[in-house]
Amino acid sequence: MKYINRFIFYFFLLIFLYFPGRSQDSGVVIDEIIGRVDDYIVLRSELESTYLDILSRGERISGNTKCAVLKDLITSKLLVAKAEIDSVIVEDGQVDQELNSRMALLINQIGSEEDIERYYNKTIAEFKKELFDDIKEQLVVRKMRQEILTDISVSPEEVKDFYESVPQDSLPYFSTQVKVSQIVKIPEVGREQKNKTKNELLKIRDRISNGESFEILATLYSQDPGSAQNGGNLGFVGRGVFQPEFEAAVFKLKEGEISQPVETEFGFHLIQLIEKRGNLFNSRHILLQPEFSDADIQKTKDFLDSIKGLAYSDSITFEELAREYSDDKFTSSFGGYFTDATGSENVLVEELDPVIFFTIDTMDVGQISIPFESRTDDGKLAYKLIFFKEKIPPHLGNLEEDYQRFRNFTLNRKQGLELDKWFNKARNEVFINIDPEYNSCNIIN
Repeated sequence: MKYINRFIFYFFLLIFLYFPGRSQDSGVVIDEIIGRVDDYIVLRSELESTYLDILSRGERISGNTKCAVLKDLITSKLLVAKAEIDSVIVEDGQVDQELNSRMALLINQIGSEEDIERYYNKTIAEFKKELFDDIKEQLVVRKMRQEILTDISVSPEEVKDFYESVPQDSLPYFSTQVKVSQIVKIPEVGREQKNKTKNELLKIRDRISNGESFEILATLYSQDPGSAQNGGNLGFVGRGVFQPEFEAAVFKLKEGEISQPVETEFGFHLIQLIEKRGNLFNSRHILLQPEFSDADIQKTKDFLDSIKGLAYSDSITFEELAREYSDDKFTSSFGGYFTDATGSENVLVEELDPVIFFTIDTMDVGQISIPFESRTDDGKLAYKLIFFKEKIPPHLGNLEEDYQRFRNFTLNRKQGLELDKWFNKARNEVFINIDPEYNSCNIIN
């Protein structure tokens, strides 16, 4: 499991701010501006929604929580305003890619494009159009924060000093934690199924050559949830954004020309080059994903069974096998281990994916599961092995068991101080106004 990062969370928050649901159709949503940074505004709805989310997750913030949230929102707007002054740019192609990725995640979690469109009475294309500017703002904020905080780090001595500065009665209490590793294998599609998919794309290509619309056929048949509802259009991007095979095919095309089927890790693509400007290009595509045969799936299960046997033989560790064979690029780099938001391999049981939780609930520590069906974050069929390495009972936070968490606490504090220094300097370069209701927060005083 990969944890949804802060920017993904804000994407979902934006969904709820823009499209609060049908229960409010008959009412009037009243909002107001409570902060302004140059041309950028902070709405009361942003403050209240973020504040309520913090309360619902039981997070503790020193001082006035609502004031802390408002300062964070004002800081984000200041980062965007300063990015304009400093010419820090995020290309529209990057925004399109991020938006497509997040929309695919949303679709995967909710069920289908049709479920989203039916509930909110908006097409995927309308969603994306309305959220584009906000996603761009988030990416600008992220880029600015990275530039400001890139050299900030903490030493083990700083972590120790921070830990010792916390009063004993203020140390966090952690509930049950587990250390769980996984090996993920995506079945490999056989030659027969690949040829079948390529032939389907060739038939679609013939239909386009005979006068049918590429965009209409993309809407009807493409299995890319991020672009299908937009006629397969991917927007302007630069080199390095898409898969190498995809980009290699694009740059061989003339404007308006359509490729032969192109294979990437996502499936087979039919690509049309719309326009090229130097190293920038605008294209559309139709994606078809080959279906796995029963033999493909059984081959994957047999492979995982052999992996399990190797791990139990003590000739090689599960962690080594995960690094070498797992198709989950994120967890494989950590020996297959799930990590929490702090980077710790000791994960609170309540933060586990429910499927993983119920899997280990039937296992003993040290046991490896049987191969079972799962889905990757982008919705691909996969099979998993789970290794239940360790169970840590509830305890008061300490450096031995919770070093990574305290390291993260220390780093966050240090980054916060650095961001405060930057804020105090940058606020003199732009216009900032905050509703008098929040004067007591002393954000710009």
